[in-house]
Amino acid sequence: QVQLVESGGGLVQPGGSLRLSCAASTSIFSMTMGWYRQAPGNQREWVATITSGGGTPLADSVKGRFTISRDNAKNTVYLQMNSLKPEDTAIYYCKATKTSDRGTNYDYWGQGTQVTVSS
Repeated sequence: QVQLVESGGGLVQPGGSLRLSCAASTSIFSMTMGWYRQAPGNQREWVATITSGGGTPLADSVKGRFTISRDNAKNTVYLQMNSLKPEDTAIYYCKATKTSDRGTNYDYWGQGTQVTVSS
């Protein structure tokens, strides 16, 4: 089991910045980590991923504004969000994907942190 705890959400004005953190209960060294978000009335959507090798694909809607990074020594993943827009308002979730020795992927989710962008 992997427990994930997100933090860093809050209320910010349009154009502002926030940094989300996702702390894991175990080593994330070999895991793929990701951020997703869900706005009211919408399905959960993918935002960003960081692989164990450091690859960092981003959703088109956040390219140039968001950056994902990881600190394996702290078992923590970050999402730096700049130039925030009202449409970024959502609950942001962290996901960890662990691959077993047999190649089976197991996904673990955090409880989410609210981000509200409003003037």
